[in-house]
Amino acid sequence: MRGEYKVPGGKLVTVVIEVADDHIQHAQVAGDFFLEPDEALDRINSAVVGLPTSSLVSQIATAIESRLDPGDTLVGFTPRDVGFAVRRALGASTTWADHVFQLIEDGPRSPVMQMALDQVYAEALSRGTRGPTLRIWEWGAPAVVIGSFQSLSNEVDPEGAARHGITVVRRVSGGGAMFIEPGNTITYSLVVPGSLVDGMSFEQSYEFLDSWVLTALKAVGVEATYVPINDITSPAGKIAGAAQKRLVDGTVLHHVTMAYDIDADKMLEVLRIGREKMSDKGTKSANKRVDPLRSQTHMSREDIVASFVDSFASMHTLERSRVTETEEDAARALVDSKFGTREWLARVP
Repeated sequence: MRGEYKVPGGKLVTVVIEVADDHIQHAQVAGDFFLEPDEALDRINSAVVGLPTSSLVSQIATAIESRLDPGDTLVGFTPRDVGFAVRRALGASTTWADHVFQLIEDGPRSPVMQMALDQVYAEALSRGTRGPTLRIWEWGAPAVVIGSFQSLSNEVDPEGAARHGITVVRRVSGGGAMFIEPGNTITYSLVVPGSLVDGMSFEQSYEFLDSWVLTALKAVGVEATYVPINDITSPAGKIAGAAQKRLVDGTVLHHVTMAYDIDADKMLEVLRIGREKMSDKGTKSANKRVDPLRSQTHMSREDIVASFVDSFASMHTLERSRVTETEEDAARALVDSKFGTREWLARVP
């Protein structure tokens, strides 16, 4: 069996293995990496031989590290990268090319419905009733979306929210609060199986799952970079923030909100933590509008979204789909039982 792993910013690692009795009986690692001395390759191969087929990436890496000599030098790859290639050879890890993604471009819906649909699609992939999904959606009302573990009273000024007609909702993923105005943000979700990020730390998976949108941003003229743990930025400042939720079986819900054109003054009247962050920087007031994508691309929001879809489709297999009645019904039920309730919103008061 053969597996390969392209190291982000590094080299290609391939491995051919033979398996018997649930153990690796033969392994041959290869690639365009650099390795000194030559004998170090034999030590890497011998470390993989004998490992159980259930070995995790970290266990494979530890086995290799224990066999390497102090003077062995690996350039362009690490023992962990060999672990990724081995797991792919075993069929435990998958690549983008192994999946067909379903594209859902959804129209405006209430903020609570959009939160519920995220959960619906993650659970659908977990059950096997839907494949991996890229969902790009519109907001039906202005909102503040707080992270699963954030304090409602610490984050949101209720008077400011009421004055501006802001709906406050809580999502299932962690991270910080997002200020949303319809038409002024680009929000998307990726729902992927755990096998796609097998062996990756949370931080590594953020970078991995955001890699396609960095390419998409470059296509519209934005030189964006990933900033750990969960931000996307450009020389002009932060563009987007990502958040993740993982189900018990490893299914990953990864969603991102990008600022197209934000009313920063209004945002600071609604978000308390935003005011604290601004005061720490010695800033008395924000610019009236923060428009990183609009000002950097000089494109309409709709054209940017269309370009993003084209970029994703050029890199990965993408088929158009839609929200089904069954999924809408499931989302409404979740709104009634969870996302639309005070108990959920104020679960961290």
